[in-house]
Amino acid sequence: MTSKNTICLMYDGTALEAAQFYAKTFPDSSVGNVYHAPGDYPSGKQGDVLTVEFTVMGIACLGVNGGPGFKHSEAFSFQVATDNQAETDQLWNAIVQNGGQESVCGWCKDKWGLSWQITPRALTQAMADPDRAAAKRVFLAMMQMKKIDIAAIEKARRG
Repeated sequence: MTSKNTICLMYDGTALEAAQFYAKTFPDSSVGNVYHAPGDYPSGKQGDVLTVEFTVMGIACLGVNGGPGFKHSEAFSFQVATDNQAETDQLWNAIVQNGGQESVCGWCKDKWGLSWQITPRALTQAMADPDRAAAKRVFLAMMQMKKIDIAAIEKARRG
C-alpha cells in the first residue's frame, strides 16, 4: 500500500470476498495484496486470509478478518456520486441483489453490513437550489424514497 491514509474495515472471515465484490462492482476499484495469518489467532487459523489490501473508487482500504465482534454501522458509509439513473440503478441493484438491504434516502447496506449512499449528482444539485422552496420540495420527495429516482427529484424541484 502506498497511501498514507487507509480506511480499515473489519470483516468476519469475508474480507477477500467483499474486496472482490467491490472491485467487480465499482469503477477504479481493485484487489491488491492478500496476507495470510502466520499463526493461529482468536478468530482464525494459520494460513487463513488475515488482511486484504483493496481500492474502492480510488480510495485505499484494508480489510481485516477480525472476527464476529466487530460490526459495521451507519456511522461510516461510502457515498457514491452517480451521473444518471442508469448508474444509480446499476450500483444500488448490485449491492441490494447481492445479499444487501435497502434503506432510505439513497442508503443501502451490502451483505457484510457496510453502508453505501448511492447519491445522484442531480439530487445534490437540487438540494442546493438557491430557491429554498424548490430545495424543500426535493428534500421532502427524497425522504419518501429508498433508491433515489432522479425523474421524481427533478419533478419535485420544478414544483
